[in-house]
Amino acid sequence: MTGLVVCGAVLAAAGAFGLWHRRRDGRMRMRERDGGRRLDAAALGAARLGRRATLVQFSTAFCQPCRATRRTLAEVAGMVDGVVHVEIDAESRLDLVRELGILRTPTVLVLDATGTVVRRASGQPRRADVIAALGAAVEDGPSTP
Repeated sequence: MTGLVVCGAVLAAAGAFGLWHRRRDGRMRMRERDGGRRLDAAALGAARLGRRATLVQFSTAFCQPCRATRRTLAEVAGMVDGVVHVEIDAESRLDLVRELGILRTPTVLVLDATGTVVRRASGQPRRADVIAALGAAVEDGPSTP
């Protein structure tokens, strides 16, 4: 009987964790550690930042959700004038990964026009969430350089 109780408790805990993880996966949010952090094109290894906003994606070669995220971010960047998508290989930029606290791929950072991190998503973000985060970046930051 004790084995059944333990098994039930483990299943309940695993189910609760699964629901919590699914709810948070890919959601755009602001972390306290990111507040006010500014990144420039040189730090990212990019040619330039976007005039209005920049979508920064950390990915790895064999990450399946990274491919879908790449398509989503490229599509959104193409729809919104002045937005640039920058993809960074996490394995080759471990210094930046550690500095920014990137724990998994894909991780997406949304930067405003000044390069300030305004939102972050760990996991594959939904298109609507990316568009909403861009709206926050454009509203919070200057619209022209």
